[in-house]
Amino acid sequence: MRESYRDKRNRQARIAKERVENEERRKEQRRKSDRRVEERRQADRRVSERRKTDRNELDRRIGERRSETDRRFVERRSFEDRRQNDEDGNYEDIVAGRNAVMELLKSEKDINKLYIEHGERHGSINEIIAKAKEARVVLVEVDKSKLDQMAENHQGVVAVVPPFNYSEVEDILECANEKGEAPFILILDGIEDPHNFGSIIRTAETAGVHGIIIPKRRNVQVNSTVVKVSTGATSYVKIARVNNLNDTIRKLKDAGLWVIGTDGDANTMYYNQDLKGPLAIIIGSEGYGMSKLVKENADILIKIPMKGQITSLNASVSAGIVIYEAVKQRM
Repeated sequence: MRESYRDKRNRQARIAKERVENEERRKEQRRKSDRRVEERRQADRRVSERRKTDRNELDRRIGERRSETDRRFVERRSFEDRRQNDEDGNYEDIVAGRNAVMELLKSEKDINKLYIEHGERHGSINEIIAKAKEARVVLVEVDKSKLDQMAENHQGVVAVVPPFNYSEVEDILECANEKGEAPFILILDGIEDPHNFGSIIRTAETAGVHGIIIPKRRNVQVNSTVVKVSTGATSYVKIARVNNLNDTIRKLKDAGLWVIGTDGDANTMYYNQDLKGPLAIIIGSEGYGMSKLVKENADILIKIPMKGQITSLNASVSAGIVIYEAVKQRM
C-alpha cells in the first residue's frame, strides 16, 4: 500500500524528533560524565591538600619535639655544608681567634661581618672592636653558643670573609722582583694536615718567603683552621694553587730557579747545600714525602740528619729547619 503524503510527513517529523531527543540524551550523558570527572579531580585535590596539611603538621610536631642539642647539630651541619670547599670558590669562609682576626684587620682585606661574643669584654677584644669600627666593618653581638656553632676555639670573635684569594705563580715571582731579591719559594707536595700547613705559612712569612705553591688536589687548602694556626700570616703570604705541580716546577726552572727537594734518602745534608740565589724548596707530605715525579723533577735532593729512633720529622718542623738555613745563607 502506498504511503500517503500525510503519513510520510508524520514519519519524517517523528524521526527528526527522535534524532533531536537522542542528541539531547548524548549531551546530557557527556555533561554527567564531565561532572563525574571534575568531582573526582576535586576529590583528589582535597586528598592531596589534606595529606600535605597532615605532613606539615607532622613536621611541625617533630620540630617541636626535637631537642635543643639536635637543633644545634642541624644548624652547625648546615653552616659547615655552606663552607665546603668549592672549586668555583662560591662560598664564604671564616677566620676565628683574636690574633688571626687582628692580623686580618691590619691587612685591610675585606671582611663581610664580624661576630663578637655578647657580654663583658677583656683584653685584646676591645682593640679588635676599635679596629673594626675604624674600618667600618659590620659588628654583630651574639651569644657564645652561636660562635660555638661557627668555629672551635674562637676566643669570642669570628670574622666572615670572602673566599681566600689565591695568587698566581707569576705574582710570586713579581713580588720578589719588586723587592729586588732573588725569588725564594716554597712548594708543598701533599700536605694534608691544616695545622702543619698553617705552621708552615707562619714560618714562611717570618722568614721572608715570597710565596707558597700548592696543588689543587692532594693538599689541604686555605681554610679557617689554617688561617687560625698561621695567626693571620695568610693575609701576607702569597699562595698559588696550581693544577699540575710538575709543570709548575719546569716553569720555575725555565725562570732560572733551582728546585731543591727534601728527602730522607738523599746524600747531601741540608747545611752543606748552597741555598742562595733563586730558589724553590719542596716539602713533601707528612707520611710519604714527595711524590715520585716531583722527586724526579727536583734539581737536587737534601736531607736533615736523624740521630734518634724516629726517622722522620713533622712537615712544618722540616720546613722550618730548611727555610731558616736558607735565610742564614742569604743574609
